[in-house]
Amino acid sequence: MIPANPTPEALLEVRDLRRSFGALQAVRGVSFTVARGETYGLLGPNGAGKTTTISMVAGILRRDGGAVALDGEPVAATSVAARRSIGLVPQDLAIYPDLNARENLAFFGRLYGLGGKELARRCDAVLDTVGLRDRAGQLVREYSGGMKRRLNIAAGLLHEPKLLILDEPTVGVDPQSRNAILETIELLADGGLAVLYTTHYMEEAERLCDRIGIVDDGRLVAEGTRAELVRLVGGEDDVRVSATGNLAAAAERVRGVEGVSRADVADEGLRLAAKGASGLLTRLVHALDAPGVNVTGIEVREPDLEAVFLSLTGKALRD
Repeated sequence: MIPANPTPEALLEVRDLRRSFGALQAVRGVSFTVARGETYGLLGPNGAGKTTTISMVAGILRRDGGAVALDGEPVAATSVAARRSIGLVPQDLAIYPDLNARENLAFFGRLYGLGGKELARRCDAVLDTVGLRDRAGQLVREYSGGMKRRLNIAAGLLHEPKLLILDEPTVGVDPQSRNAILETIELLADGGLAVLYTTHYMEEAERLCDRIGIVDDGRLVAEGTRAELVRLVGGEDDVRVSATGNLAAAAERVRGVEGVSRADVADEGLRLAAKGASGLLTRLVHALDAPGVNVTGIEVREPDLEAVFLSLTGKALRD
């Protein structure tokens, strides 16, 4: 069980969540924490158990086992007070197309018990947050896909939650709208809001998430910062050397540098694979400093989350 008094930095604590649908074990003992002001990414291929997990965290799906606490309060389908501290933005749009933005927000605000001047204040505040104040009177059916997604987020913020859960909030939107949504999430986290985020776009996780949990087959198979996950799988750096001349001989010399596992002649130079390549640069330059070779640049690219994800799950994120 979760301790009655969690550590101050852990706003959300999830322990050993389990859920089955008949013979299918959708979630098998998932545990993680999210701190105030932290954006925690939950990544996994389709069918990995992400949406089932966040539905249990939000208290809208019964769990077979495990525990969830928000700010020390248990979260379950029957715990109304704790659930009021959570804002859930589902993958499917939960707004009414025949109402305008302000009418949509007023409706959802009343469901949260807001009214009068406080409801009007909160509607204005969240419309400002998502950049829709000047379109508040327009019917939602006339909105672009990105605007609808932003309004969906506004509805999840109305009651000033402590935790915002976002389930793939940028699906089907154009690049400009996606960037606007990501900027909004960054501002919310900077303001102290805890964010639990799922996405099928690795670049979003790279940009937004302080820590990432990778889910596969209902289990949390790895967790940490980007750097920690890269170290976990022992990823090698990709080194691009821009050079001309006798590249075959240069590649042979570079292969003798300790830490270099591969060196091949590539377009306009060499391509190397090495662990900790930044620390090898002096030795690489020395190996390349030979008659007949002219080096014009060296670029080191660290392993990205896509490589880590593929290594851990054997699948691409969108599979």
